[in-house]
Amino acid sequence: MSGNRAVLYLRLSKEDADKISKGDDSASIKNQRLLLTDYALTHEFKIIKVYSDDDESGLYDDRPDFEKMMMDAKMGEFDVIIAKTQSRFSRNMEHIEKYLHHDLPNLGIRFIGVVDGVDTENEANKKSRQINGLVNEWYCEDLSKNIRSSFKAKMKNGQFLGSSCPYGYKKDPKNHNHLVIDEYAAKIVRRIYKLYLSGYGKAKIGSILSSDGILIPTLYKREVLGENYHNSKALDTTKNWSYQTIHTILNNETYMGHLIQNKVNTLSYKDKKKRMLPREKWIVVKNTHEAIIEPELFDMVQRLQKTRTRSVGSTEENGIFSGLLYCADCKHAMSRKYARHGSGGFIGYICKTYKTQGMRFCSSHSIDACSLEEAVLFSIKSEARKILKKEDVDELKRMQVCNKNMEYCEAQLESIRKRIEKIERFKRKTYDNYMEDLISKEDYMRYVSEYETEITELQSQKTALCERADLQQELDARYDEWVEAFKDYINVKKLTRDMVLELIERIEVHKDGGITIYYKFQNPYAE
Repeated sequence: MSGNRAVLYLRLSKEDADKISKGDDSASIKNQRLLLTDYALTHEFKIIKVYSDDDESGLYDDRPDFEKMMMDAKMGEFDVIIAKTQSRFSRNMEHIEKYLHHDLPNLGIRFIGVVDGVDTENEANKKSRQINGLVNEWYCEDLSKNIRSSFKAKMKNGQFLGSSCPYGYKKDPKNHNHLVIDEYAAKIVRRIYKLYLSGYGKAKIGSILSSDGILIPTLYKREVLGENYHNSKALDTTKNWSYQTIHTILNNETYMGHLIQNKVNTLSYKDKKKRMLPREKWIVVKNTHEAIIEPELFDMVQRLQKTRTRSVGSTEENGIFSGLLYCADCKHAMSRKYARHGSGGFIGYICKTYKTQGMRFCSSHSIDACSLEEAVLFSIKSEARKILKKEDVDELKRMQVCNKNMEYCEAQLESIRKRIEKIERFKRKTYDNYMEDLISKEDYMRYVSEYETEITELQSQKTALCERADLQQELDARYDEWVEAFKDYINVKKLTRDMVLELIERIEVHKDGGITIYYKFQNPYAE
């Protein structure tokens, strides 16, 4: 190998860009490239490729071009990585140890930091590289604290910091930290509140807006406002107003003219995962912008929501199946059905989608309350009686199955283990042959690829066998759970809410009135 095939790695984060003052773009991608190109030519390195990550933090290794570079490194595409500094490569101490002191040396690849003098070929500066890694990580931690502190100060000062405004508002052209009313969307928001106060449910309001051809907030922001907006909680194919969207609008305090921010944050400066903060940590600043909904109207909607929530399932008779009953086709919850004549009392359940949005979205799935209760009670007693009739037979059967399966799994796992060890020996021998120039690079790559493929297949077989063994143990435990769950209900007379919650996961109602019960406990050995 020539040893002079080099690649350049360039990186600029948003924080770096913010620090570049006018007339000083020394840290820019363009000038990083000029600096590294000059260095490579001066030191007689042959530039094979340039990798560049713009607006990417050095704390994470899921940068697009960084990942491509490390993949090419494993394929032996180059010998040297040249970056402006070690911090351009990474600001994470764990990644410095992983890549600079483990992966790259094992691949025979050298790393050079032009400005800070980092060179992995020089073993003497390893400690300085580690110290630099710590300093860079401390810098990121301090920077994160400063940014969070600055953001919180701005939030407390009533400045809006969100990337996208709540539906009904847009950013003030004169001050992007201030909200102004978007008249068209605000009109829709007011209509939603009016419909709800007129007695329409949230799903029905969504159906009305969809039927009128009104764009959902995500599409409105993209197609009308021209924003590059993506709702991570919704599918790209979603075009109809949903219950959840209406619910969110009816509970958004921003419409009263208040800013509510700092509702979520990341676990740490090194972790992208977000968590919801308790309300007492939210930053609420009142009267920061013009209200769309008057506070009195907003409060009326909140009280009405609580009233409607309490009225559903308020008695044990009507609430036995609350939260467990679903339509078998659209998978949405079933809604209560009331008699149209006479007392108008509760008589059963009907698909909520069909009830609120009509036949275009689902067909009529319904069942009367008495039939449902009788069917569920009969099913529970049937499951209980199976224990009485088949307990001794099932006990012997499951023990025989368990022993047979475990013996088979152990024998197969031992066979796979020996085969993997053999292939690993072949890989090591192939590498030695390549290093001694007994085989070409192409043959080496082909052999290794074949070995890796076979190892992957064997690992898959090993995983499947382990899962099979675990499943056998799980079946054994689940049988005991099933017996314990049902044995007390062999002669039960009346269905209760506690009984249903203990045994049943969900119940689905079919179009013909039939039901499918999904129990929390099933006999795993049942034929």
